[in-house]
Amino acid sequence: MQDAVTFDPHQHDSASSTPSRPASSQPSGAQEKRDFNKLQKRLRRQTGNAIIDYGMIHEGDRVMVCLSGGKDSYTLLEILRNLQRNAPVNFSLVAVNLDQKQPGFPEHVLPEYLEATGVEYHILERDTYSVVKEKTPEGKTTCALCSRLRRGSLYGFAEQIGANKIALGHHREDILETLFLNMFYGGSLKSMPPKLLSDDGRNMVIRPLAYCREADIAEFSRQMQFPIIPCNLCGSQPNLQRQVVKEMLAEWEAKHPGRLESMFKAVTNVAPSQLADRELFDFAGLEEKQARMQASRIDIQQEL
Repeated sequence: MQDAVTFDPHQHDSASSTPSRPASSQPSGAQEKRDFNKLQKRLRRQTGNAIIDYGMIHEGDRVMVCLSGGKDSYTLLEILRNLQRNAPVNFSLVAVNLDQKQPGFPEHVLPEYLEATGVEYHILERDTYSVVKEKTPEGKTTCALCSRLRRGSLYGFAEQIGANKIALGHHREDILETLFLNMFYGGSLKSMPPKLLSDDGRNMVIRPLAYCREADIAEFSRQMQFPIIPCNLCGSQPNLQRQVVKEMLAEWEAKHPGRLESMFKAVTNVAPSQLADRELFDFAGLEEKQARMQASRIDIQQEL
């Protein structure tokens, strides 16, 4: 059995406790520095715990980090680089950006950032933008098709570069939003699992930020001054179902602090016998189970 990455939240040194960021972004005051260190340690701890709980990374893994230019993927790459320094197993990271040829996309930003950090990287060029615009009817959202094309391109490229794990930057709120989207619009009780084997069995997808709050990631990204690249394909669309759900969850959390934490815990604590999926639980066999339990109970009583 391979050893998974372990993380000791009390272990740190000068090299691993401070991420690489521009000198101009260093916190100016002592309190700001303490707050940043707490934030960074919390993200490291939560990411490390998710890696351990779901066995995401093992000895010799080559992890492809999908870097979109958004706050989540930047944070994912930085935290994994940080954890890599103290990990008891050896694993490598390679950053991959899919250039979808969106008009106005600043092609220089990610290569310049990655060159500065020294991370191995690839820029994969695929004109999925034109395909999405051509195939999506006027007024319809582009997310579903864009996601499928992006996923297909990245999955295939992972094999080409010998990456056996694909790391995505989805966080706690992404998982909860997907849960409600599937319930409200898809009629299914499912979400984004922290670890997933692709349907064809070729790719293992991991989401190391599964335990992390979006607000923490946003603050970390702000303080790190990541060069954020906004998505002008899906992010600018009005009335997105995901945005509606995001606002709903934010309102719940504002009115009832801790509700999102409780809901996420529910995702990890499923009771199949208390739901109604006949494939997941053997409702038809309950009578037989009851008969066995009754027979056992009678035998015990006779012995007494």
